[in-house]
Amino acid sequence: MARLLLLWLINALALLALPYLVPSVQVDSFTTALIAALFLGLVNTLIRPLVLLLTLPATVLTLGLFVFVINGLLFWFVASFVKGFSVAGFWSAVLGAIVYALVSWAASAIVFGPPRVVVVRHDDYR
Repeated sequence: MARLLLLWLINALALLALPYLVPSVQVDSFTTALIAALFLGLVNTLIRPLVLLLTLPATVLTLGLFVFVINGLLFWFVASFVKGFSVAGFWSAVLGAIVYALVSWAASAIVFGPPRVVVVRHDDYR
């Protein structure tokens, strides 16, 4: 549970850093960043898999590039109903979603370290 809260805080801080990297994305306060990070997490967990499944033919035809469009649209969608979080337009949302994902990933890697891979072997000597 503590890891989940820490990840939420990291995502909120990444959202606060976003206006410095992408000027067309605005976040008014830390509280707004916390709310927007929560909604982005919920949208990415609940809605994004369904949208990816429904748009699978377009994603295959564009060799996966349509995923950037989906991420931008969902980012723009969250910005449309969270007060204090604004995105200037579609391409700003696409760029903002990419930069947000990269900053969040880098900060999470710094805090949590590299992912661990555990290999379990079952050797039978019969």
